[in-house]
Amino acid sequence: MSILLNAFSANMVAEFPCSVKFTEISAETARINLLLAAEEVGEAEMIRSAVGHPDTAAVFESVLGVPVECRRETITLKAGDDAVVGQYTGPRLPEGCKALPEGAAIRWLYVTVSAA
Repeated sequence: MSILLNAFSANMVAEFPCSVKFTEISAETARINLLLAAEEVGEAEMIRSAVGHPDTAAVFESVLGVPVECRRETITLKAGDDAVVGQYTGPRLPEGCKALPEGAAIRWLYVTVSAA
């Protein structure tokens, strides 16, 4: 199911108790993971995105080198699901931003949900 997120919340988890595991990955590993997940559902080169802000989507697109659609969508993850989170840190993105500003970083996290 891998989907690209720009944040993670406990509200995204379908059932409790559960275990949520975060593993830091590289941008390249994030890109490959998302493309493989898209290919599995017949969407080659079109990753599934739930990045809710256009500027964040544009920055993720420039870093990952694949199209990232801005899509405000409610996400619910159940046991067995996974996601890639791009955790942006830095100054507020200026409107129309398409590249990572100086002093900013993205921490890429692979998230898996499993039954407790």
